[in-house]
Amino acid sequence: MWRIGFLFHEMAFGLLSIFLPLYVFEISGSLLYIGVMTSAAMLMSIPASFFWGYICDKTQRYKRYILMSFLSSSVLLCLFTLSENIGILATLYVIMAVFHTAHEPPKNVLIAELYTREEWEKSYAIYEGLTEIGWLTGLIIGIFASLANFNSKITLLTCGGLNFLAFLLSLILVKDPILVFERGLVSIEKKVGLTYRGVTIASKILEGFRVNAELEIENLYAFCGGLALFSLATSILFTPLPIFFSRDLHLPTSMVYAIYVSNSTASVIGYFSARNKLEQREEKIRLRKIVLFRSLLAFLLAIFTIMNVHTMIFATLTLTLMGFAYALYHICVLSLSMEIIPAGKAGLFDVLVSLGSAGGAFVGPFIAQNYCFTHVFLLAGIIFLLAYIFFKIFS
Repeated sequence: MWRIGFLFHEMAFGLLSIFLPLYVFEISGSLLYIGVMTSAAMLMSIPASFFWGYICDKTQRYKRYILMSFLSSSVLLCLFTLSENIGILATLYVIMAVFHTAHEPPKNVLIAELYTREEWEKSYAIYEGLTEIGWLTGLIIGIFASLANFNSKITLLTCGGLNFLAFLLSLILVKDPILVFERGLVSIEKKVGLTYRGVTIASKILEGFRVNAELEIENLYAFCGGLALFSLATSILFTPLPIFFSRDLHLPTSMVYAIYVSNSTASVIGYFSARNKLEQREEKIRLRKIVLFRSLLAFLLAIFTIMNVHTMIFATLTLTLMGFAYALYHICVLSLSMEIIPAGKAGLFDVLVSLGSAGGAFVGPFIAQNYCFTHVFLLAGIIFLLAYIFFKIFS
C-alpha cells in the first residue's frame, strides 16, 4: 500500500516528460536549449543524490525525504505557470531536479530493508511495475490533454496537483522501518560465502585434488562504469526523441504521446515479468543479454531511419521492445546495486544514472541539431555496446 503515492508522482512526470521538451522547443525553438537545461538539471542532481543517499542512511529516516521531494515538486510545477521566460523555466527545472532526487535513494533502501534478499527482485518489480503504470497513465492523460487543446498552465497545474496527491498519500501510508539491517546481513553473507569458497578451493589444492572451480570476485568499478554508460546511451537516445517524432516525422502531439504509451506499456509487462528471483549468475547473464539487445535495437533504429521505410511504424515497434528490455535491465541493476553498494552510499546508484543522463542530455540534442538523428541512434548503439563490455567485465 505504501507505494500508492509513488503511482501519482510518476503519473505527473509521465505527463511532464513529453510536454516539457515540446513546450520548451515551442517557446525557444532550439533542441540545444532542451539539452542544456536537461543536462544542467542532471548535473545538479549528482551531488544531491550523494547527499540524500548519505543523509537518509545516516539518520535512518526515509519518509521525510520522500515527502520533501513530492511537496517541493508540487510547488515548483505551480511556479512554472507564472512565466514563459526560458531562463526562469530552466532555473526552476534545475531546482526541481535537486529536490526530485530526494525520494530515489530512500525508496530503494525502503524496499531493500522491508523485504528479505530473496524478495528483492519481486518487490522492486512490483514497485517499478506500479509506478510504470502511473507513468503510462500520465502519457494517456497527455493524449487527452493535447486533443482537448489544454494550454500550458492547465497541464503544469495538473502535474503539480498529481504530485501534491502523491505527497498526501505518502504522508499517510509510508512508514520508516523499525530496524535497518537487511543490507548488512546480505553483505556479511557474501563475505562469508566468498571466504568459504576460497578455503574450500585452497584445501582441495593442498590435498592434491584437481580443482576446476573459480573464485569469482565482482568488479564494482566495472559495474559502475556499465551503469553510467547505459544511462548515457539511454539519455542520448531519448532526450531529443520527442522532437524527432514531432518535427522530423511531422506527427501531432497526441501521436507522440501514443508512441510513448506503447513504450511504457511494454515496460509494465517487463516489470511484472521480472518478478521471479534468479540466481546471481543467471541475473548477471540476463543483464548482459539485455544491454546487448538494447544496442542492437538502437542500430536498427538508425537503419530504419536511413532507409526511410515506414519509419514511424518501425520506430514505434523498436521503442516498444526497448521499453520491455529496460524493465528487465532496471530490476537486475537495482537488485545487484543494493547487494554490492555498501550502506551509507545508497545514493551512488542514482549518482551514476544522473552522471550518464547529464552527458547524454546535452550530447543527444547537440548531435540532432548539428547533424541528424541517424548519428544520434548510431552513437547510442555504440555506447550501449560499451556498457555490455563493462557489465561482462563486472561479472
